[in-house]
Amino acid sequence: MTDIPRWAVTRTAKLASLPLGIAGRATLGLGRRLGGKPAEAVAAEIQRRTAEQLFSVLGQLKGGAMKFGQALSVFEAALPEEIAAPYRVALTKLQEAAPPMPAATVEKVLAEELGPRWREKFAEFDEKPAAAASIGQVHRAIWSTGQEVAVKIQYPGAGPALINDLNQLTRVARLFGAVQPGLDIKPLITELKSRVAEELDYQLEGRATRAFAKAYDGDPEIAAPKVLASTDKMLVTEWIEGKPLSAVIADGTQEERDRCGRLMATLHFSAPTRAKLLHADPHPGNFRLLADGRLGVLDFGAVARLPHGLPEPVGRLTRLALEGDAEAVMDGLRAEGFIPDSADVDAEGILAYLRPMLEPLAAEEFQFTRKWLQAEARRIGDPRSPAYALGRQLNLPPSYLLIHRVTLGSIGVLCQLNARAPYRAIVERWQPGFAAPVTEKG
Repeated sequence: MTDIPRWAVTRTAKLASLPLGIAGRATLGLGRRLGGKPAEAVAAEIQRRTAEQLFSVLGQLKGGAMKFGQALSVFEAALPEEIAAPYRVALTKLQEAAPPMPAATVEKVLAEELGPRWREKFAEFDEKPAAAASIGQVHRAIWSTGQEVAVKIQYPGAGPALINDLNQLTRVARLFGAVQPGLDIKPLITELKSRVAEELDYQLEGRATRAFAKAYDGDPEIAAPKVLASTDKMLVTEWIEGKPLSAVIADGTQEERDRCGRLMATLHFSAPTRAKLLHADPHPGNFRLLADGRLGVLDFGAVARLPHGLPEPVGRLTRLALEGDAEAVMDGLRAEGFIPDSADVDAEGILAYLRPMLEPLAAEEFQFTRKWLQAEARRIGDPRSPAYALGRQLNLPPSYLLIHRVTLGSIGVLCQLNARAPYRAIVERWQPGFAAPVTEKG
């Protein structure tokens, strides 16, 4: 068994300290309540301080905690601002201030992957990493042909450290319930663990990257990098220069926000048809707004393989729900396994549960906002809500799990962007089953 690196052991200790911190805050809250402070104010303060500590610790971590933080970041728009603010700070630290591999380690990995004369493959190689990821880091370089490239190098021991981190996060998963009622992060961690082997295989990522690059070659809206070389632990692709989506979220113009939102939706719905793949890691660090207006897409380590494209029932049932056909929607959901036989639900109740989620597709244009997403999160995530009780009776079939998570993540980013666009037309073009069937006349 591969040893877990020392830096992973340090992270384990930090994660293990979290329950003690929560217990301390609960005791503090009890003391203040006994001192006469209102119970709601005490609960709010415990929630705020819990979030601060939780996200502060995540901000110092790498590996699995970093991957989890990035996956969770797309849902940040659904959190109340007082909780989201410290999380954004932690995520910024996580993405921008992760400690790099020593230069000697970088050279060792490159020598193992490209041979002892690896430098001859590059005209220039920047020793300082341009970006840090959860299982590797990226260096900017000039390929021997003169082309500017990104060199992605995997951290030694990344696999065991990744699993170790995710196991630790599973143990503290319940603490996220103190941050946001109804927030269950265990399914997300389970999914991340199930995909570890794929993400550690850079050859597999290279094939997915090539598929996207081929599908969008010459496209006027989407840009995916071409692959120049790939090994098990190293990937060389063309460099994509542009404004990071995180910068657009922070201070972009409304025109930039709207364009990025429209192009992200286009990528999400068109890729399963064009590339037979779904980009499954929609956090802002993986996208750039290029000078020519295209959306640059990075990091294809996490993808859903959809040889038949997006499932047709999703589009058909969405259309029927918008048309108000409650019985057809309920029958279709039962047929697909979303409603178990044991569930005691009625058709109109199901339609009332789904309809607010489909507002972005009910009009020609829609503006995604944090306020809208927060209201939806409260409606379906608050244990006191009727929608929460109904949702608990529904099921998410395994074949839909990743598509569902990526769609929710993409919506979260659109809300961070505050983007307005004709999303209905995009879905109508690319989602099978959504467009109304053409009937013959005469």
